[in-house]
Amino acid sequence: MPGKTTTPRITKFTNCRLVRGSSLVEQDLWIDSLTGKILKDQEAFYELHLSPDEVIDLGGRILAPGLIDVQLNGAQGFDFSVPCDTKEEYDEGLRMVNRGLARTGVTSYLPTVVSSTPDVYWKVLPSLGPSGTSHPAQDGAESLGAHVEGPFISPGRNGVHKPEVLRAAQTFEDLLHCYGADNLTTASPIKMVTAAPEVGNMMAQIPEIAKRNIIYSIGHSDATYEQAVSATHQGARMITHMFNAMRPFYHRNPGIFGLLGQSERRRPYYGVIADGIHLHPTSIKIAYNAHPDGLVLVTDAMKLCGLPDGVYEWTNGERIVKTGARLTLEGSDKIAGSSATLIECVNNFRRWSGSSTAAAINAVTATPARLLGLEGVKGSLESGADADLVVLGENDDPFSGRTLTVDQVWKLGVKIHDTDKAI
Repeated sequence: MPGKTTTPRITKFTNCRLVRGSSLVEQDLWIDSLTGKILKDQEAFYELHLSPDEVIDLGGRILAPGLIDVQLNGAQGFDFSVPCDTKEEYDEGLRMVNRGLARTGVTSYLPTVVSSTPDVYWKVLPSLGPSGTSHPAQDGAESLGAHVEGPFISPGRNGVHKPEVLRAAQTFEDLLHCYGADNLTTASPIKMVTAAPEVGNMMAQIPEIAKRNIIYSIGHSDATYEQAVSATHQGARMITHMFNAMRPFYHRNPGIFGLLGQSERRRPYYGVIADGIHLHPTSIKIAYNAHPDGLVLVTDAMKLCGLPDGVYEWTNGERIVKTGARLTLEGSDKIAGSSATLIECVNNFRRWSGSSTAAAINAVTATPARLLGLEGVKGSLESGADADLVVLGENDDPFSGRTLTVDQVWKLGVKIHDTDKAI
């Protein structure tokens, strides 16, 4: 997407380390703000005879693809699950979220709608579909499609999802009615559905969901190992926030976690919330060692991110207590989402898992892009990919060791955030 007339068209990054597969490689990168794409540098210079309008020396810092969050409930005080009086008001709230997310390094995401009544889905989903080529770079992060988490989930594994809105689908018509027929097409605004395969007749609906290019994710589920395996045979490709809101691992029935022990062809992707609250660090390390290529770091962040500690209204009339990064349902110890940023999760994961820096970055770039069918478009520094980029610095923290910081953010070839300058 073109930037302002003052935006350099061709930018060359030099003296930087690029994320290339499982390694950090010292290499230059060229981008084009007119097309919003990454260029093949040799071709740009020798064949197209292009010369950079701007050369940026990154001083040895890391240049990575923009971060992708596939489970985000809201931010900046805005909740995707709460309709506004008008669509215009709701869309303005989305733009506020998009600009705020970009400052944290997130350039693409799946806005997540929690278990709600059908009228909520009918109102909000048309605004949450993929932003597409019309997305202005200065608006910040873009939607890659909505993630509907519920309401077809287990009442016994509902977490903070309100029990009275939960449903059980017997036919695909039940899904069409709940989400809206226009929201479940091959060009659907929905990109991912989290549902419990053992509830109602959901197992039989998985192939129909997958046929519409929608990812079926197992979550908020009491499924046994055998039921979870059956779900993957039907087309399930993801597990929502592994370990949370699901049957615990047991040595005689490993439950949903047991899917990570399947053959490589059958192992699904799985989300992990590495905020230090949802999971013990060792649990994360065990999952990562079982299936490193499938781990997708998510925030499960709510609208309370960045707000002061206190008690806040939630979407279903109940209230949430915010104490630092910890969010709990008032009157209980039930975890109610996260308030950590995705780069904080990357830093935590790198420390706890012992993974390389490149592998930790891949868990929020290349891996979610592969899950979403956007390999080579998002989450990549290959030529032809969208020029969504983050410049990462590294600080030495006396308590937690080396910590990545988001120093710059580029969207479609245009710089939209710089910690050293006002954009």
